[in-house]
Amino acid sequence: MLRMMILLISTWSMLGCSSVFDKHVEYTIEQPDNYPILRAIGYAPIAPQPGESAQQKSLMAMKASKIEAYRELAEQVYGQQMQGQTTVANAIAGDDVLQARVQGVIRGARVKRSYVVGDSYATELELDMKLVHDLYITQSKPRKVKKVTYY
Repeated sequence: MLRMMILLISTWSMLGCSSVFDKHVEYTIEQPDNYPILRAIGYAPIAPQPGESAQQKSLMAMKASKIEAYRELAEQVYGQQMQGQTTVANAIAGDDVLQARVQGVIRGARVKRSYVVGDSYATELELDMKLVHDLYITQSKPRKVKKVTYY
């Protein structure tokens, strides 16, 4: 009788620690209410660019303005990290240093326009956040529990 009682208690305790029911979980993807379109313009001077000809300098300015536009988009998406330092000696402000840093990945941006403005080159970029959301969904597959069915 004691053996039977110990066997029954041990079986019951093992069942308490394990899942008695199997379950099936259904997920759904949540969509945001709206998707903004971010715009950025990058500028770069033509004359100081490296190159032997005006065409080479123009191409370098075009590339630099595009990079500046991407930087501006990254600032809008991820923000900007600021770090500052001021030294004070004898109640007089000395060196004042301010550093800015932007880091991030921009996917899905497209060039709207590239053009010359005086002695500078300008590039306009556009980032449709709907496209960014779709790219994110295809890579990460975020989910929300839709329904749980126990068997």
